[in-house]
Amino acid sequence: MTDRDVIIPATMRNIVERAGYAPAVKVGATLYCSGQVGRTANMEVIPDPEAQFVACWENVRTVLEAGGCTFDDVVEMTTYHVDMTRHMPVFRDVKDRLFPRGISAWTCIGVTELAHPGLLVEIKCIAVARTTTMNPLD
Repeated sequence: MTDRDVIIPATMRNIVERAGYAPAVKVGATLYCSGQVGRTANMEVIPDPEAQFVACWENVRTVLEAGGCTFDDVVEMTTYHVDMTRHMPVFRDVKDRLFPRGISAWTCIGVTELAHPGLLVEIKCIAVARTTTMNPLD
């Protein structure tokens, strides 16, 4: 059996205690990130859509970094959207500013609701940490 490392960024300890899930689990070089939403560290939903989307991506970044990865290591992501047609232009704008284009598979799903009222998007992803090749003469 492969060893698993549970990844809990310091800023997400409250969520783990309250909701009882791991923000990510790392198995070998692969990091499985739980869905992240646009909320503050105090778990308050951010009402402005653009600000909520930015916070969501920043929460994803936080989890990836805690697991030794970056956005460049993401190989697959799934996004869940409430009122997708209305908010997709703003979501795509934020995504294009923060997340590298064309580096991962992406599935986008419209849903009627997420875990808390007011949440508009949830992003989950899988990342594979890149290994650097060492020069044997170094």
